[in-house]
Amino acid sequence: MDITNTKSNVGNIESDHQNLGNRAKETTARLESLDALRGFDMLWIIGGAKLIRCAAECFNFSWLNALSEQLEHVEWEGFHAYDLIFPLFLFIAGVAIPLSIRAQQKKGHSNMRIICRATIRMVLLVSLGIVYNGGLAFNGIENTRFASVLGLIGIGYYFAFLIVMHFKIKVQIIACAAIILGYWALLMWYPVPEYGCGLLTAQESLASFIDQSFLPGRLHGGNYDPEGIMQAISSISMALLGAISSYWLTCQNRCKWKNSAGLFVAGILLICIGLGWGNFYPIIKKLWTGSFILLAAGWSMTILSAFFYIIDCVGIKKWAFIFKVIGMNSITIYLGIKIINFEYTNNFIFGGIINFIPGQYQQLGLFISLIVLEWLFLYLLYKKKIFLKI
Repeated sequence: MDITNTKSNVGNIESDHQNLGNRAKETTARLESLDALRGFDMLWIIGGAKLIRCAAECFNFSWLNALSEQLEHVEWEGFHAYDLIFPLFLFIAGVAIPLSIRAQQKKGHSNMRIICRATIRMVLLVSLGIVYNGGLAFNGIENTRFASVLGLIGIGYYFAFLIVMHFKIKVQIIACAAIILGYWALLMWYPVPEYGCGLLTAQESLASFIDQSFLPGRLHGGNYDPEGIMQAISSISMALLGAISSYWLTCQNRCKWKNSAGLFVAGILLICIGLGWGNFYPIIKKLWTGSFILLAAGWSMTILSAFFYIIDCVGIKKWAFIFKVIGMNSITIYLGIKIINFEYTNNFIFGGIINFIPGQYQQLGLFISLIVLEWLFLYLLYKKKIFLKI
């Protein structure tokens, strides 16, 4: 992990003229839409979702109430928009994999060096995930949660990276399908001691049994961990679907808008397959079931295609600057909201002004000012060309 003061284009994903294996030729223009989409995704984590929920309580508009409901996680089975935040982030990381490999190869890095960097990245993400869970305030292994969002991203990204590094696109597609179908077969057909086969509950699923048996420390869900061992294996397919999308978007054999349209159609197809499969194989985010993977990947593809078309195809970019500032330091703000007391600073700076707002709207004002404060913090880093890279 390093914090760099460098030119403003550092942190953007670049591509070059090299082929990776025998794949199709790809464009050299970086996907500026990735930073914007990453920032858009992170905005909901740093306060966007709370802002919408608060606005729904203040104004009680039917459309706001419906949106507010979508910005809550489902309890177990089903899918809300907020359930897309995490897998979309992993999907974006997957999109960056082929671009990152080609950029490093262009610089003359050996394959061993490239893999070593990816390994270090995975170890850092797993370690930071433990820190995020409070691991530095060590209170015994039994009270430490080792699984984490960052850890699952690191593991899913790393093994997808190795597959992309060593195999052609057709093998990557086969590997993705094998992971999804293999995970389904294990969950549905492997007999869990005392419970049997095919039970997809927090207590009785194979994923829960494996977490209880092999995952040390505290489990987030009590009987299971939503970022546990089996979920980490399943997440590899999400990153691979991102990498496969990257090849499609940057293929030079078609014009950009056709690449965008093709990805959009593929996304709609995956949404339909995921919803259809969900009738037989439940859509459960906390287990990362295959139906959930396909549904989340489908939505990720459609959203990425829209960002890609508007930013990279049409060239309308100014509107995305707000998201770009967040996206270029996404790890910084993800850790920052856990470590830095932004709420205290927000009250110190804006509390007096907000006191002039009618009482029922003061909480809404605090949420707005908090997001502004967090964005200004990231903008200061952006202007100083300071980016936390892992």
